[in-house]
Amino acid sequence: MPTSDDAAIKKVDGGDGQFFDAIARRYDLLNRIMSLGQDGYWRNKAVKSLELPEGGHFLDLATGTADLAIACAKRHRDARVTGLDPSAEMLAIGRDKVASATLSERVELVQGDAQALPFEDNSFDAVAISFGIRNVPDRRKALQEMNRVARPGGRIVILELSEPRRGLLASPARFYIHHVVPRIGSLLSGSKEYRYLQESIAAFPTADAFANLMREVGLTNVNARTLSFGAVNLFSAHAGH
Repeated sequence: MPTSDDAAIKKVDGGDGQFFDAIARRYDLLNRIMSLGQDGYWRNKAVKSLELPEGGHFLDLATGTADLAIACAKRHRDARVTGLDPSAEMLAIGRDKVASATLSERVELVQGDAQALPFEDNSFDAVAISFGIRNVPDRRKALQEMNRVARPGGRIVILELSEPRRGLLASPARFYIHHVVPRIGSLLSGSKEYRYLQESIAAFPTADAFANLMREVGLTNVNARTLSFGAVNLFSAHAGH
């Protein structure tokens, strides 16, 4: 069932990538600055968790400008990669980056919705979504779709920002998320609605609650790992059908 922050997500993005179309040209810069340069490190952790077999096929949901898709293709030099995102502008930038990395033969980017994937059952050896699941209005449906298109036992990896709640750095980290991130986002993107980032992080379920949701849709061997003092959660599981 959609959660209380779904209306805010739909208001900001229209449910079809419009908000991300508007900030696409500055999206990579925003990520670098607001993550204090840690976003690449987090994505590499996700790629290392994929367990792709030789010649495997990987699906990257909410691929955006294709950073995770490119990182996977570089690490797994015999893999095929499909990236999907609702934002046409983000995908256009991603295709340029894929071409610059000379990966166009192995990396394909398509427009689509994580809640209704345009792929057959059991199509991929691994499926991931990085910094995107919190923006999906029906997360349960997206998880069900990930489970459906993954081959039995295929790896499911989810990387998502979180609001630190414990430890000495929790308080300053929350201040950064609540006050610094929205101002930087508004300044660099020219969009006052970038405050939604802070709100969506705060509204995202706890790691335990989200891991339970993953189990409820049939995923197995679910594991949740915190990175960077709780600023990010890395979830991993296997397709359970």
